[in-house]
Amino acid sequence: MQVAVIGLGAMGLAMAGRLVERGEAVRGWDRDAARRRAAEAAGVAVAEDAATGAEVVILSLPDDAAVRAVAATLPAAGMMAGGVVVDTSTVAPETPRALAPGFSATGLAWLDAPVSGGPQGARAGRLIMMAGGEAEALARAMPALEAIAAKVVHVGPSGAGAVAKLANNLLVAAHLLTAAEALRLARRAGVEAEAALTVINGASGRSAATEVNFPRWILTGSFDSGFTAGLMRKDLRLALDLAGRAGGGGTLMEEVGRLWLQDSAVPDGEDFNRVAAELWQAEPGDE
Repeated sequence: MQVAVIGLGAMGLAMAGRLVERGEAVRGWDRDAARRRAAEAAGVAVAEDAATGAEVVILSLPDDAAVRAVAATLPAAGMMAGGVVVDTSTVAPETPRALAPGFSATGLAWLDAPVSGGPQGARAGRLIMMAGGEAEALARAMPALEAIAAKVVHVGPSGAGAVAKLANNLLVAAHLLTAAEALRLARRAGVEAEAALTVINGASGRSAATEVNFPRWILTGSFDSGFTAGLMRKDLRLALDLAGRAGGGGTLMEEVGRLWLQDSAVPDGEDFNRVAAELWQAEPGDE
């Protein structure tokens, strides 16, 4: 397929590289020159008019404003008739719900299809994608999406994918904090994290935080997940806003949001796992 990837950050570049490896004709664009050079090194044909002639345009952008700005250019970009825009960004549900009708009116389609799995999952083709929009449009895009995702779930109409992703990331944020507190308790009581994790990951307390985040990025000190604290805070703001409009999110959700948003020890540009590391390593009286 003729595929364009707009937004060549950690996720976008990983997806573009995977598509190249799978033999797709991939063009890409990013405003950042360093990202464009990295994409070229990965075999992506870089061009500002990357969407021209594309059957599928994949967006991987930081926020709603960036998505809306790029969306404004796409109907006139010369995409192939019947083309599908697959927005993998994490945005408020209102964004795809506002954009999808305009694209449908021009013979194109818009899917909100955020992903879980990070750059590593994208490079391995093991992402989980949660898609909102028309089922027929999703079917048209599937040949490209199957190259990057192990599972594609059609959640519902426009905005449903965004809702599912915000619910998922709320749980990620919560699990990291609770895992950090549980492992801190174990350490203070004389059991080191490695031993505690062996038990937890074989028992009912396990989560992605204990099975992946702590062993891969926190205990190793690598902190190179490709997802920043700033992005997690942005996602939590979106989740809390959504909860407010949906009748309230509950005390646990509000507390998770408060803890993440008030944390000033970890700058927005740092890996989001550092927030859990700070909590896990805190001594009595410091948390």
